[in-house]
Amino acid sequence: MFWREEEIYLMKQSFTKWTFAAVTAAALSLPFATGVYAETSGQTMLAASDTVQKAEEAVSDTWITSKVKSSFLADKNLNGMDIKVETKKGVVALSGMVKTDAERELAIDTAKNIKGVTAVSADALKSAE
Repeated sequence: MFWREEEIYLMKQSFTKWTFAAVTAAALSLPFATGVYAETSGQTMLAASDTVQKAEEAVSDTWITSKVKSSFLADKNLNGMDIKVETKKGVVALSGMVKTDAERELAIDTAKNIKGVTAVSADALKSAE
């Protein structure tokens, strides 16, 4: 069975609308769920707050890692495929091997300029020079 272009477009449009509606409904229900937990127990609120903070840090760290890596790949003066990027609590750790000291410094400077980066550790990023 082959799908016509119009049918595919309509299916994508329906899926997009459904996804938007589901995300909106979930987002709108969060304040109500928080109120129920707040009445139940202060410990529940503390646990939920801690979980939310950890989730925000993980998302933030993942975003930073992705942004640093994509910046490396977009820069013609860097071989981004040779540089490993990890982030924990805003601290970016770079590792791998680059051709020159200048490329190593460019990688460090590029990572430092990404929003959310608090520090860059590049001890494990070596230069062939």
